[in-house]
Amino acid sequence: MPDNDVSIRKVLAIVSNYGVEQDELLKPLEHLRGWGAEVEVAAVSTDHVQTLVGDKKPGQTVPADHALKDVDPADYDLLLVPGGTVNADSLRVQERAIEIVRSFTSSGRPVAAICHGPWALVEAGVVDGKTMTSFPSLRTDIRNAGGEWMDAPVVTDDSHGWTLITSRRPGDLEPFLREVDSALAVDAQ
Repeated sequence: MPDNDVSIRKVLAIVSNYGVEQDELLKPLEHLRGWGAEVEVAAVSTDHVQTLVGDKKPGQTVPADHALKDVDPADYDLLLVPGGTVNADSLRVQERAIEIVRSFTSSGRPVAAICHGPWALVEAGVVDGKTMTSFPSLRTDIRNAGGEWMDAPVVTDDSHGWTLITSRRPGDLEPFLREVDSALAVDAQ
């Protein structure tokens, strides 16, 4: 992406309507919108998204801009897949979510997934040969899908024609967002 003007960037966040980890959705939305990027949330339905804190405590609700079935992935520059155990487990069985993941990877556009979010990438069959991280409980799933798992705050892998940015948990959001900025060619000075 040759132009460093983030205001022309569009980011798509895909989630289920219940169980996304609050900070893994809200902090990237706030951060990217603060730079002027257009960030839209697509959920299973257009009902509000109920976030959770630590997979248990109800967090903030977030409006869904679109239902997954109504978005055209070609309209976006980067895909954000936040975690939360309940969210990620629900999202990975949504065929439309998996189609969206495959659309980004096959067209060479970056995907950023945090915590349990990489489950959607495993389900999409796109982690073979990729080095990545996640919440530690996904380690075996990633390895079984052909990926190499690392225990690191953030891992960026540019192999196989597309960029994958992954992080382990909400505490890794700062380095995660720094890599997302880089993928969007944002100069954070």
